[in-house]
Amino acid sequence: MAKVAFLGLGVMGYPMAGFLAKAGHEVTVYNRTTTKAEAWASEFGGSFGTTPREAAEGAEFVMSCVGNDDDLRSVCLGDDGAFAGMSDGSVFVDHTTVSAAVTRELYAVGANDGISFVDAPISGGQAGAENGQLVVMCGGDQTAFDAAEPLIDCYSKLCRRLGESGAGQLTKMVNQICIAGLVQGLSEGLHFAEKAGLDGRAVVEVIGGGAAGSWQMVNRYETMIDDEFEHGFAVDWMRKDLGIVLQAANENGASLPVTALVDQFYKDVQKMGGGRWDTSSLFARLRKLDG
Repeated sequence: MAKVAFLGLGVMGYPMAGFLAKAGHEVTVYNRTTTKAEAWASEFGGSFGTTPREAAEGAEFVMSCVGNDDDLRSVCLGDDGAFAGMSDGSVFVDHTTVSAAVTRELYAVGANDGISFVDAPISGGQAGAENGQLVVMCGGDQTAFDAAEPLIDCYSKLCRRLGESGAGQLTKMVNQICIAGLVQGLSEGLHFAEKAGLDGRAVVEVIGGGAAGSWQMVNRYETMIDDEFEHGFAVDWMRKDLGIVLQAANENGASLPVTALVDQFYKDVQKMGGGRWDTSSLFARLRKLDG
């Protein structure tokens, strides 16, 4: 069993840290809102720190799941940052979806202090986190990944190293590119069925088992038809992720016309007041366009 710190107790981090504790690891958590860290410690029997450094002191592994590049820097760097409390040979595993640039930056900073850094963004949403069924895409040194993998297995169904530092984040970008196109396609399909007078549920029952089937279709078509979007992965977060994707594409020369278009569609959803709606709310945008 390992001594572990977990930084960030949002809808993903809270249950992920819980799985580590339930597996028998000694877990100390940190959250910007200390009351949430106290609640976690009360529920799972672990402890909490009032700063990232305090939580990370003495930890063999430090996991993080925060918001964006700036949030990640803030929990890693500075006098109160986790790096200041970590010892030589320890491993930092970041589950946040951030840019490959900040990942490589922190990898280099950590290396100077003898700290390994693994970028390990996740897919599977809140349900995946709560059920320990996340998919984890990793980048970084092989030895650091091998050390961290048994802990990541506590809350994942698949964990794989894709290459050196930044490879995990780049793979997550591919994931978000694919999701954006799939959700827009599903939204248009259901919208067409509705306008054609078809029973959307019956249509999905027929086509869902064929080449058109997808995770999004299986898990989202009913709530889309019922106009229910107060769940799942928020549009605000998807736009953050797509912004990272489009910036990276601008740098590496990749052409992403569909992704850029869907990003603007999500901007429309935000203007509708749906920033916290699930990403499947692209369907609500089409309905609104029809009045």
